[in-house]
Amino acid sequence: MNGFYPEGKLYNTQENKRYMLSPASLLDAQIRGVVLEAAVLMCDTDHNLIVNLGCMRGIIPRNEGAIGIESGATRDIALISRVGKPVCFVISEIKSDKNGDLYAVLSRKKAQQLCKSYIESEYKTGQVINTVVTHLESFGAFCDIGCGNIALLPIDAISVSRISHPKDRFKVGDNIKAVIKNIADDGKITLSHKELLGTWEENAREFSAGQTVTGVIRSVEDYGIFVEITPNLAGLAEPKENVRVGQQASVFIKSILKDKMKIKLIIIDSFESSYIPEIKYYNTEEVINEWEYSPKDCRKQITTRFCG
Repeated sequence: MNGFYPEGKLYNTQENKRYMLSPASLLDAQIRGVVLEAAVLMCDTDHNLIVNLGCMRGIIPRNEGAIGIESGATRDIALISRVGKPVCFVISEIKSDKNGDLYAVLSRKKAQQLCKSYIESEYKTGQVINTVVTHLESFGAFCDIGCGNIALLPIDAISVSRISHPKDRFKVGDNIKAVIKNIADDGKITLSHKELLGTWEENAREFSAGQTVTGVIRSVEDYGIFVEITPNLAGLAEPKENVRVGQQASVFIKSILKDKMKIKLIIIDSFESSYIPEIKYYNTEEVINEWEYSPKDCRKQITTRFCG
């Protein structure tokens, strides 16, 4: 298994299943230092994780459950919350219990350390990676970038169209792409996402004046209402009563002004809905050095530069 993946991605692979077939194949995985995945059956009273390896049980001792558990930098909820879910690990040793039954001692922390070292040596800012959303806070989305290593995607980096909470864009468990925005000296990684969602022109090309389309109310101001018609594109609608942030809306496109990077709208109707706009990725590059959202002839310029 080459490379490292967010937890859950290896669980159903043929190679992962092959290593679970017998004690001999697990021993081979131990010798090779292969990262495997299995489902957590239980977190015991000492916060050790018990996993099902198919041919035997496995135990991840509490201090081997995650980077930072031993020092207190990571709370035990990070272990408890893995019950019922796949976790990654490497096999430390295979032993026999007092009844003569085999069991494996595992380390999730070591798998995370191997992944972290790989990221720090192989990745750079501007790198496009696959991640899984693990939890959402008002200030951003936390994403698994490999083996349970978590990176923050700040709310203002999720899309050009402003949202009030990351749940307006994602839900826990979503598989999303992200760009590495910064790798700090302490190894903490910050992500970005908006650069993958297309430029103003790429998004505006999907629409034409005279169309009536679906949108989401993102901001209500005295001078007008901002309506997102796709994650990286919003327009300004004329003021209208009884319109609230978060409502779904049907909007008529009056005009698209490329030189001013503006879309003028009229709200036809607005209503409560759980609608979340579909994410479309325009970028096909593995590394982004610079991204220009604005049309070149527009007075206002929105640009992201990655130091590489």
